[in-house]
Amino acid sequence: MPGTETEPVVARGRPAEPTRRRVLVLAAAAALMLAIALAPGPPPLERAGNVIALSANGQTCLAIMAFAITLWITEALPFAATSLLVLLLIAAFGIADYRSVVQAGFGDPIVTFILGALMLSAAFTRSGLGTRLAHQVLLRVGTRTDRVLLGLLVVGAAMSMWIPDVAVAAMLLPVAVGLLRDAGLEPGRSQFGRALMIAVAFGPLIGGIATPAGTSANLVAMAQLKQLAGIDLTFATWMAYGTPAAALMVPFAWWILLWLFPPEIARLPVTLEEVRRRVAELGPLSRVERATLVIFLSVIATWVLTPALAAWSGGRFDPPIEAVALAGGVCLFLPGVKVLTWKEAEREVEWGGLMLIVAGLALGLVVFESGAARWLAWILLGEIRSVPDLLQPFVIVMAVAGLHLMFSSNTVTATIIVPILIALAADLGLDTWTLVAPAAFTSSLAFILVSEGPTTIIPHASGYFSIKDMAKAGVLMTIAAAVCVAVAVQLVQALLT
Repeated sequence: MPGTETEPVVARGRPAEPTRRRVLVLAAAAALMLAIALAPGPPPLERAGNVIALSANGQTCLAIMAFAITLWITEALPFAATSLLVLLLIAAFGIADYRSVVQAGFGDPIVTFILGALMLSAAFTRSGLGTRLAHQVLLRVGTRTDRVLLGLLVVGAAMSMWIPDVAVAAMLLPVAVGLLRDAGLEPGRSQFGRALMIAVAFGPLIGGIATPAGTSANLVAMAQLKQLAGIDLTFATWMAYGTPAAALMVPFAWWILLWLFPPEIARLPVTLEEVRRRVAELGPLSRVERATLVIFLSVIATWVLTPALAAWSGGRFDPPIEAVALAGGVCLFLPGVKVLTWKEAEREVEWGGLMLIVAGLALGLVVFESGAARWLAWILLGEIRSVPDLLQPFVIVMAVAGLHLMFSSNTVTATIIVPILIALAADLGLDTWTLVAPAAFTSSLAFILVSEGPTTIIPHASGYFSIKDMAKAGVLMTIAAAVCVAVAVQLVQALLT
């Protein structure tokens, strides 16, 4: 019926304002895509004796990327629908065969990782463990909303130093949802809900740069440094740069989220005495809670211990992180365990988030293979020598953050940018690690777009913040991260030389 939330108001046969705006945005995005795709190709770049041309396919890839980013940010279409449209556009423009596009997206193991992680998160919430853990967090940080926000950021960053950031986000999601639901704060309407859920992503992203174990992008950067530059970077050396940078970012993230989304309540509507009483009322763990906890801890332990177990077993036990996540999700349905039914999983899991990852993976691959990513990287970083030494890390962070907008994979970003910077360092006579470190860190600092990675997609699935909310906070956080990385790299470099 007209006037309901499910159907826009129509007056005198004219579409409602939101519908008109979406149509205009969609038309503008399509016009931008066609303008970029049909524009004359730019002249080849010449950098340090290298000639880098932008191919016709590369230019078209950039056009599709601009179209997708416009729609993802404005939400003129549901982000899952935009994601599926991207797959069709890649094939329609003849950049890649449709089957290969689908295989690049749906066939990537990260899709199964997200599916398993979302199932585990759903089980954590439905079993009651989320509420129980939320109460334990409150007992330690208190009920002031600003302290709760800071506590979640610190916990997320600390855990992500040793556990993949996606896994940490999956663990923190039910904790944050439990706190917000207990406070009666509704998705899409609560300022504190926006801040807390974005913190579920920001904390793990920040902590992921502190150690090589934080994210696979770190390991890619270390491997490339060894293979391409002969630099055998140690765990301690990485931490010497990464940990101070991460530590500096946490208070910035806290301040930005409080400033953009000031909590509508000073304290959660519960006293510590009530929290203690509720913990007592919960009693011992139920069978479902125990089963969920065992599966959850087993998955985490396997993630953490896999390198050691692989070395001990001579490589016979080395399961991919995606397989471990999916196995944990499947275990939830086993007879005798049955933490979830499939109907419950269908309701709880945000399937649209999977579509977003699929599109990002496919788009990232064609942008990389067409040469557009290399061309962009030289445009962004080819003149780095002319930048003062003190500002080089800042410039690199901002440039790599711009490149990261194209991809839904930290690893893809690192794979593209690190070899280019190694080559630039050799061509320009600059210190390789000092040049690569900011880029390696930024490869996993996907603060701006929800579509940049699963660590942001997981909390977005809760419905508490929009893509636009994330972009506002992410732009400011990216600038803050650039400052923090620049300060940390220059300070550590000065202390070590």
